[in-house]
Amino acid sequence: MTAFRILLGFFIVAIICYTGPVIYSHGWNLLPVFFGDMAAMTWAGQFNFDFTCLLALSGLWVAWRNNFSARGIMLGVLGFFGGIMFLAPYLLFASFKANGDMKVLLLGKDRANV
Repeated sequence: MTAFRILLGFFIVAIICYTGPVIYSHGWNLLPVFFGDMAAMTWAGQFNFDFTCLLALSGLWVAWRNNFSARGIMLGVLGFFGGIMFLAPYLLFASFKANGDMKVLLLGKDRANV
């Protein structure tokens, strides 16, 4: 669990360090570039489509883990739009809340204790 938490910490720091200069250089204008690449049917577009599918799975998993409650759906939406900027801190927090129990971390408290 320690190695997993260190990895999550690395992801948090790395994505902040990477995103800051990108925003500074290119602004917040992500969506036209992101969807433009997909519409152009390029490799960058294929990667963006694949990434969108991964974000959808991430958001659905977070919502499912929280039993599709109002809070869970809100967290799932954050997971979809926030990517690793959301998921890494979420998993880090959840890993401590689960006391390092991977079953609880992955399934949520209710499902893990069935």
